[in-house]
Amino acid sequence: MVDLVSYVPRLPKPGETIHGTQFIKGFGGKGANQCVMAARLGAKTAMVAKLGNDTFGHSTVQNFHDNNIDCDYVTLTSEVSSGVAAITVNEQGENSIVIVSGANSLLSPADVEHATDVICGAKVLICQLEVPMETSLVALQMGRQYKATTILNAAPGKVLLQEVYDSVDILCVNETEAEILTGMVVLGLEQGRVAVEAMRAKGPPRVVLTMGEQGVLYSDGASVKHVPAMKVDVVDTTGAGDAFVGAMAFYLACHPHLSFDEVIKRSAVIASTTVTAKGTQSSYCVSKVPQEYLMK
Repeated sequence: MVDLVSYVPRLPKPGETIHGTQFIKGFGGKGANQCVMAARLGAKTAMVAKLGNDTFGHSTVQNFHDNNIDCDYVTLTSEVSSGVAAITVNEQGENSIVIVSGANSLLSPADVEHATDVICGAKVLICQLEVPMETSLVALQMGRQYKATTILNAAPGKVLLQEVYDSVDILCVNETEAEILTGMVVLGLEQGRVAVEAMRAKGPPRVVLTMGEQGVLYSDGASVKHVPAMKVDVVDTTGAGDAFVGAMAFYLACHPHLSFDEVIKRSAVIASTTVTAKGTQSSYCVSKVPQEYLMK
């Protein structure tokens, strides 16, 4: 997926046209962002994806190669265009995003099954909902079959099948997605704690709720814990949640000796470093990460 990002003084009202201050094009897509973050931290990664047979698709494949990501199971289609995300970012770094799934919507369970060779050797498998839910479900079930830790970043938010909950080791969502999954309003930490418990009750043994400047709430069964956000000068929050998920996957796969508490704490720090620059993958600068968190 390609990100088309417009920077504006404020987000426009319905029916309003406003002047922007800058436009950039970059590489995005939740799965791609998460994979790139994990790869830049030092993990061996692979993508299972479908792209349009167009300029955006070919440049995305090259971007995967540039980030040392295995593309053996990335396919191109001429049926539809590559996916795009139209992103608007205000001066406070807040964003609104419209995605057009394009080729993502054609990724099928058969495509996932074709990637058995790479899935069977994975330590961590991450899925999102930018592809059909039944495709993510097959991937999660295969991950479980081959003893990988399965992570679902349930975004964009939609109601999940119970089979999905049953196939997930770690469910990771933001406040908006938590509201969709629980029917609860999630504005502050106390509401977030209740939502985390409600999502755990649906089946996943671990639930992570990212809450932007309020930090991260998570539970692995004993209680709901809180990691405050690191104080930084926010420029653009786009892709911070994906950086968190990618960092979490890196630590789980490459440093299994770390406690889950430490994994969450380190992932939150890495996500915080990405909001200090514009763009999505372009903000994933490992050089900004404190050396003690890299552990390559």
